This record gives sequence, structure tokens and C-alpha cells, in this order.
Amino acid sequence: MLRIIIALALCLAWPTAGSAQDTAAVRVTSDVSYEYLARWDVERLNKILTVDTPKFAGITVSYTPARNAVRLYRVTYASVVPERGNKPISATGLLAVPEISDTNLPMVSYQHGTVYGKQEVPSFPEQSPETQLMIAQFAGQGYLVIGADYFGMGTSSEPEGYMVKGSHQQATYDMLRASRAVLNDMHLTATRLSIAGWSQGGFVTMAYLEKLESAGVPVAAAATASAPVDVFVALNGFLSFPRSNDASWVNSLFILSAFAFENYYAVPGLARSVISDSSYEVARKAYMREPFNVAEVPTDLHKLLKPEYFDAQYFAASAYGRLVAQTQAYRWIIKTPVRNYYGETDEAISTGLGRLAMTYQQAIGAGNTKVEAVSTGPTSHRGTFATAVPQWKAWFDKP
Repeated sequence: MLRIIIALALCLAWPTAGSAQDTAAVRVTSDVSYEYLARWDVERLNKILTVDTPKFAGITVSYTPARNAVRLYRVTYASVVPERGNKPISATGLLAVPEISDTNLPMVSYQHGTVYGKQEVPSFPEQSPETQLMIAQFAGQGYLVIGADYFGMGTSSEPEGYMVKGSHQQATYDMLRASRAVLNDMHLTATRLSIAGWSQGGFVTMAYLEKLESAGVPVAAAATASAPVDVFVALNGFLSFPRSNDASWVNSLFILSAFAFENYYAVPGLARSVISDSSYEVARKAYMREPFNVAEVPTDLHKLLKPEYFDAQYFAASAYGRLVAQTQAYRWIIKTPVRNYYGETDEAISTGLGRLAMTYQQAIGAGNTKVEAVSTGPTSHRGTFATAVPQWKAWFDKP
């Protein structure tokens, strides 16, 4: 009888779609608020799994069908930028809540990959196919799903902090804190935390795990797909040992990181020292999300970058190279079970990089076996993500 009463109370608590309550921001603490975005029903969620994701990823994968509808909320929270002396800022992220009677639910924190639109992030889920898959596969199966937009993305007024490790850690950590405050306001509890991310989000997930472990926050499991856990390894590979299948869009990795490092680490002129004179202005516009002609951005790195960066010793010794070398997320004694999924034909992440965290952990002393590298077979960058997600789900489901 008590369970029935609780279920009825929860049903009555859900705001009616289209009412004023739906869009009004609710402040739960002095620095955390949330607003209702939408309700996605089971039919919408299953369409994401069977139609939208195969179209996005270019591969058909079998997913567990959604069982319940999901309510989506944008969370706005206060944070700080560690690289700028803890400058106070406002950030945003997504909270997806299953429409079920249970009040104690497992949680997945999802860290998104590289995107080119400022709003192609979790709290604008209509614009984020990867977030849609996580909502459909996890929230549609009774999980709470959260995802930070990262600094400079979503509604943030900051420049993008692309691959800036401390800021990524802060954004995700504070999003978790804010989400728990919102859940408390909703009379819901996250019982078990798992974290996951793809591509850039794979790096962010590992950096986030490092911060969570340092803070003593229990994490049940951490999973990544196509994670560049060592950005120096990734970029050096494109410069010194290019592969025939390297993606044409790797140019964006250099552009976004060069400008982000200049802004966040306060190194005036850094991007200009990296980007060729002929490409600098269009690259700047791309980073700032100003209008630009995509065709003007060279896909040939020899045209995009200054020629000296193809000298491995110069790259390593340069101001940019030294900052890139600090951008890693695997060199600590990892205590949480981790699975790094990698594709054997991934056009952005080599198999060696996909297996690097496991190799490093196993090389420590007698070998740390907490980290496992898992192949998804001959999959592309997007295909690796699409293939890994149901495997994440099966692993996270285990008690």
C-alpha cells in the first residue's frame, strides 16, 4: 500500500506539459536552479535507438528497448575556472529523470564528445545525437542521466575550454553536485554512480574519475569509447606518423585546443604561433563560433599549421607542446573498475592509444588490473561509440 501511495504522489508531482510550471526555473540553492525542457515518451526513445542512432553512427547496433518515458531538465549551476584563479562562472548541464515510481535510482554521468555547435551539448538534447542515445538507452531503462555542457558551451558566456583538464574536471564535478541538489528537491536519490564518455568525453571521463577518486566520491564503474587519454600521443601521431585513415576533421583538434589553451592558460599569441598565417583568421572564427566558410579551413595539416610543428622535437619543446603534454588522464593509481572501448579502424584514435591506459596501469609494479581495454572490432569513431553503449549498459547493470 505504501508503494502505491508513493507512486501516486510522484505521478501527481510531475508538471503537466505546457503548463507555466514546465518552463519556470526552480531555484534549489543559492547557486543551483533547474528548468523543465521536455518529456520524451517511449515511442520517441525507441525511435532514437532504432532509427536515429544508426543514421548518426552509420552502423546498426542492438539496444535494449526503452521501458519508460523520460523528463528532461536543464540545470544551471555556479562553478569556477581553476586555470584563471578560480574565476566564478555559471555553467549548464542536463538531468534526465525516468518517469517511474522508484525514488532510488542508479545514475550515469555522461561526458560528451567534440562538437562544433555551441548548443550541440547535453542540455540542448535535440541538437545532440550522442546525448539522445544515452537518454534512450539509460534513462529509458530507469537510470538518472546527467551531463555537463563544459565551460564555454551551452548557455555559457566563456570561451570554450576545449581539452583544458582542470576546467573539465571542475565542470563535471560541480554538475554532479548540482544534480544531487536538484534530485533532493525532487525527492529522488542517486544510489550508484557510473560515468561514461566518448571521444573528447572519454578524456573528460578519465579526468573526472581522477578528481572523483581524489575527493573520495565512490564510482561503481567508468567506461569510455575512443578516448584520447593522452592528447600529446594523439596529436603527435597526426603530425609525425599520419595514417591513411586519419579523419579529415582532426584539424579541429589543433584549432580548438590551441585557442582554448591560449585563453585558459593565459598564453597570449599561442594560437598564432601554432596556426599558419593564412589559416589563422578562419581558425579563430571557427573557435569563436563566428560565421565562417568551412571550405576555407585546410584539412591538410601542413597547410593549417606552422611547418616547425612537424619536427617532433620542436613540437615537444614549444609552449603549445608542453601544455599538450600535460593533458593526460591515466597516470595515477586507478582504483575504480574502468573499461576503455576502442575501434580497430577508428579514424581518430589508434589502437595503441585506445589501449594506453590499460598498458600503463599494468606496467606499474606488479600491475594494476583495474583498467581493461575492450575492442569493438573494425569500427569507425562513431561506430565505436554506438557499439560500446549497450556494452556499457550491460556492465553498469551488474550489482
